[in-house]
Amino acid sequence: MEPILLKNVGRPDSHRLEHYVQSGGYRGIQNALKLKRDTIIQMMKDSGLRGRGGAGFSTGLKWSFIPKDPNLDKYLACNADESEPGTFKDRVIIEHDPHLLIEGIMIASYAIGAATAYIYIRGEYEFGARRLEQAIEEACANGYLGRRIFGSDHNLDVIVHRGAGAYICGEETALLESLEGLRAQPRFRPPFPALAGLYGKPTVINNVETLACVPSILDRGPEWFAAIGPQKSPGPKLFGVSGHVKKPGVYELSMDVTLRELIFDHCGGMRDHRAFKAVIPGGASAPMMPAADLDTPLDFESIAAKGSMLGSAGVIVMDESTCMVKTAFVINRFFSHESCGKCTPCRDGTPWISQILKRIENGQGREGDVELLESLCTGIFGRCFCALGDAAVMALRGALTHFGEEFAYHIAHKKCAVTN
Repeated sequence: MEPILLKNVGRPDSHRLEHYVQSGGYRGIQNALKLKRDTIIQMMKDSGLRGRGGAGFSTGLKWSFIPKDPNLDKYLACNADESEPGTFKDRVIIEHDPHLLIEGIMIASYAIGAATAYIYIRGEYEFGARRLEQAIEEACANGYLGRRIFGSDHNLDVIVHRGAGAYICGEETALLESLEGLRAQPRFRPPFPALAGLYGKPTVINNVETLACVPSILDRGPEWFAAIGPQKSPGPKLFGVSGHVKKPGVYELSMDVTLRELIFDHCGGMRDHRAFKAVIPGGASAPMMPAADLDTPLDFESIAAKGSMLGSAGVIVMDESTCMVKTAFVINRFFSHESCGKCTPCRDGTPWISQILKRIENGQGREGDVELLESLCTGIFGRCFCALGDAAVMALRGALTHFGEEFAYHIAHKKCAVTN
């Protein structure tokens, strides 16, 4: 398929306004400003665009929840936190084509009636934050942002807000808390952000890649977008592939591509001619999938049917040299460290899981440890304030389900079946 989200990546000065305009940039917002807001929201629904941040929720439906009252202040928040391990697709857009994101923000803000938009970017993305700030300055200087955009009655200010390196800020309500200057912890819902979000006002939170898809829909039409890939998961998708492959990187493909095609055709196959063992399809929080699932299409429904999730499409590939006990320990150690501490199951449960996994990995596993891990998973899953605890549990359960014999070997023989 022709590149859409990555069409400017790799070109000299692709981040500059003049190059973006030369490639057809800012046509989408000019088209949008001629339409009624409800018409744009319906176009998003008709396109089938689903959120690219993890949940896969309908973008148009999310926008439609915003109250229509013109007297209400409304906000748009772009989630550029991208702190899910194994995920780096949004970074490519931010650094190489920031005006694509800005145009998407402009269209979304106009559709919901927001005059202020925030880009919440992870603190480690210092270069990306500078690129965005430079792009916003260019857009303002040329009349693309600010007052009476393109001669319309719409005004918009876009503000870049740098995070402080907390994984929990990827959760949308924790992101809002951080934006308000509070400790980043999830909010109780309802009310949902669409009714009471930033500063208690109606707010839409969208991922970078989601917003980057919006300009092409306004430029080429929702029917064109809906015709790309599978019916329930249409449009281009960015896959960030890392791990034991010959050609790691970000690939733009339709979501009917299979794991096998992505790994062996696009990424050149396994590194060092080792055998494939497992893949995590959607960032560290997604349960791993074994070789038997390689022919699964990378769309939301197909991955879910295999007991995993597409998530952020951070595809982590592992070969036969990978110890699954160590992998499970490293992943859970991350989630344990990043717990915000608000709820007991996550705050106390994830460190306990890490302690047990570390013991097994170090050759000190005990009989009954696997059963204890499964019991802890049951005590955490579905009982946490947000999805962080669930993510830790799903990742561990995937390892136990598909590679339980490695855990048993570690415990019985006090060593690893793979590296010893």
